[in-house]
Amino acid sequence: MTNIIKASVFQSIKSKLTNPSNWLCFLSGFFLVFAYAPFSYWWLALTLPSIMLYQVKNSSPRVAAKKTALFAFGWFSSGISWVHVSIDQFGGLPLIVSLLLMLALCAYLAIFPALAGYLTARIAKNKHVNLWLFPSIWLLCEYLRAVVLTGFPWLSLGYSQIDSPLASFAPVIGEVGLTGIILVLNICWVKIYCFCLDYINNKNQKSSITLSHKNLLLPLSLMVSIMLTSFSFAHVSWTELTGKSTKVALIQGNVAQSIKWQPEQEWPTMLKYLDLTRVNYDADLIVWPESAIPALEPAVQDYLGTVNSSAILNNSTIITGLINYNFESKEYFNALVVLGKKNTEDEQGYYYNHSNRYYKSHLLPIGEFVPFQELLRPIAPFFNLPMSSFTAGNYIQPNLIANNLHILPLNCFEIAFPMQLAANFTDDTDMILTVSNDAWFGDSHGPHQHFEIARMRALEFGRPLVRATNNGVTGMINHLGEVTAIAPQFEEVVLKGTVEFVKGDTPYSQWPNLILWLMILLPLTLMKIFKL
Repeated sequence: MTNIIKASVFQSIKSKLTNPSNWLCFLSGFFLVFAYAPFSYWWLALTLPSIMLYQVKNSSPRVAAKKTALFAFGWFSSGISWVHVSIDQFGGLPLIVSLLLMLALCAYLAIFPALAGYLTARIAKNKHVNLWLFPSIWLLCEYLRAVVLTGFPWLSLGYSQIDSPLASFAPVIGEVGLTGIILVLNICWVKIYCFCLDYINNKNQKSSITLSHKNLLLPLSLMVSIMLTSFSFAHVSWTELTGKSTKVALIQGNVAQSIKWQPEQEWPTMLKYLDLTRVNYDADLIVWPESAIPALEPAVQDYLGTVNSSAILNNSTIITGLINYNFESKEYFNALVVLGKKNTEDEQGYYYNHSNRYYKSHLLPIGEFVPFQELLRPIAPFFNLPMSSFTAGNYIQPNLIANNLHILPLNCFEIAFPMQLAANFTDDTDMILTVSNDAWFGDSHGPHQHFEIARMRALEFGRPLVRATNNGVTGMINHLGEVTAIAPQFEEVVLKGTVEFVKGDTPYSQWPNLILWLMILLPLTLMKIFKL
């Protein structure tokens, strides 16, 4: 009996591993990474998901969930493989354990697409999955992925289109809308392919076939409509240049992560940033990256006072990342502070705990706070990374004011959350600033994806954006999401350029929440109207 059970289990596993359908779903997701930066073969996102959708179209809820889970597991295992760099190099764990943690993260993220597949099939009538329902449910599950357990919305499909003709949709319906359009186009490919198969089968059997909007005319009409709308939006100017500009210098210190927090490196690092700044005071705004100053703010008041006075003397302003510690509440904050003039009348500039600062609100799990820390911290060094005990700042905070500029700051991971940007976006916002320290992820595709996300935010909200990092990708992006200046990675460099300001608002910047739910509900409404 035991041998029979073992043989049965073995056969079951073997059949799943050798099932071509399973491998097609996994590989179509795995190769989707090439649609994103730094590869940017954006057309892959318009085709690869259709392979998974074709496997799902006649599946039971359980099988549909499995197929989408395999697709998503391949998608995340290649797409966020850069996470393993930080776990492996700084986690202090054996390789097998770090790999298992990485696989566990991918499996967790795959739950949300799997849920979309399950629900789409579950609602199906007569065991026929209505794929037109899929975009609405997928977007709803992607929303859950962005909020559950603080959220991890990385690698959403829409980001892959920043350089495609479809990018013109971003100022109108945002990245979330682009994701919905990508899914609709992939469904159209499935419908066209199925029609061709039916046509060939009917022709071989010498039977007649009747063209229907449900099997050919509808997908073709949708594809043409999307392309024409994209072309039309590309010729619409949602914002316009004001003629005003400012000179910006971004300091990329290229400090190795392995030595960044070593006490003996504290002053050499701070002097490096000061020396690189002194010869660039012709810039109106100078930006240092996240935690550029590797010391607690109260402990380096003399240094900050010197930098502040130097900036005022040269009619410039510096924004830097550093760590503040509140001795009364015993809380750490990942901060951005303004050194130098706030505006023309400001002669004092920085002083300790002044209000012209920003405290990071959306903290990175494990990296900046440890959930269930009493349980997890004793397990491994991975749960005791430097600076992993921060307190979150308020969700809504005033824009920074630097040299009369109103600057909306987002720190590192926060750039992936458009709703947070929208909550802090005002009519006075001149530009968006994001800082980061992607040295944790080495020479992987993670920093390039991070920069790609920043480009999407600039395009969605119609504002110029500057991004300062420790070792790349540092760059400047205009209000159209185009890169105007970029620094080489892994080099000590000062990137200088001119940021041009605009006026006006994009539709997405005004109604991001409404557009999110509209994109979820619109396909359902159209299905009802056209009885799809």
